[in-house]
Amino acid sequence: MVVRHTPLVSIDLVVRNARDEVLLGRRSNAPARGWWFVPGGRVCKDERLAAAFRRITREELGVERALDEARLLGVYEHLYDDNAAGEPGFGTHYVVLAQELRLDVPAGTLPTEQHGGYRWSSPAERCAARDRHPNTKAYFGD
Repeated sequence: MVVRHTPLVSIDLVVRNARDEVLLGRRSNAPARGWWFVPGGRVCKDERLAAAFRRITREELGVERALDEARLLGVYEHLYDDNAAGEPGFGTHYVVLAQELRLDVPAGTLPTEQHGGYRWSSPAERCAARDRHPNTKAYFGD
């Protein structure tokens, strides 16, 4: 009912390593299933943003980080034709707080609940990739 009638608030993690590559994961679930996307997650009701950031980094990256370690890139809107429940007739609307975080983690050690695989993507690779979701492209201006 909530997804049908209201936008969801989420935090996307634009994770950069020491080589300025960005971490991308192939999404396993809707919306954006099958696309390469930055990690992230929804903010839960009554969950403070700092607590949500710690939880999302722990769940998505396998390592907990504090919100003050990141830099806000901006606020974005993501609109999808489908939804995680697979219910017909309505899409998903996210209001996304994109946070940039510097972190070196081996892609092979990351949690696989939300993503079927990970890769580190250089700026040149990001520009050439056709399998990167448009909402992720917006974080890089390409």
